[in-house]
Amino acid sequence: MASYNRVIMMGNLTRDPEIKQLSSGQSVCRFSIASSRQYKNRQSGSVTQEVCFIDIDVWGPQADVCKQYLNKGKPVLVEGRLKLDSWQDAEGNKRSKHTVVADRVTFLSSGAGAQDENEQAAGGSDDLLAPYDQEIIKSSPAMSSVMDQVEKVKKAAKAKAPGATGGEVSFKDQAPFEDDLPF
Repeated sequence: MASYNRVIMMGNLTRDPEIKQLSSGQSVCRFSIASSRQYKNRQSGSVTQEVCFIDIDVWGPQADVCKQYLNKGKPVLVEGRLKLDSWQDAEGNKRSKHTVVADRVTFLSSGAGAQDENEQAAGGSDDLLAPYDQEIIKSSPAMSSVMDQVEKVKKAAKAKAPGATGGEVSFKDQAPFEDDLPF
């Protein structure tokens, strides 16, 4: 039987992250996000919003980074796997809920004020990702590719002759994404 468990969600934190240190020395950070979708109700014609709330667990050094930089309301992109937690409550009833165990948490900007915050945290540099753990960003092949493209755009913008018009940057096509999926 083939199986694949991968979740990618984007949303805003519904509460401040909580961090715990386990007896093994490993850190775990837990927070919740709300992810919404809007759709048009075919029967009434009105726009309806559906919100999904999900708990996120982040482990290891990334947990410390999340606790340091995230707080309620911040937008994030989470990649990980879905896990089912089951337990018995005080009355003896069986309870369960799904949680995402994050492999990667990407911090997103949240409007005009976010650029100012990032520049301030980076010491005024133009690198918006400077306040975040660069090792987390570099660990993802997809993020490395995006960062390479960002660098190309920056170089092209700097090399642009004064008085030139346009502003288009050409990108070379990349090979399609390859993964280890069985299908």
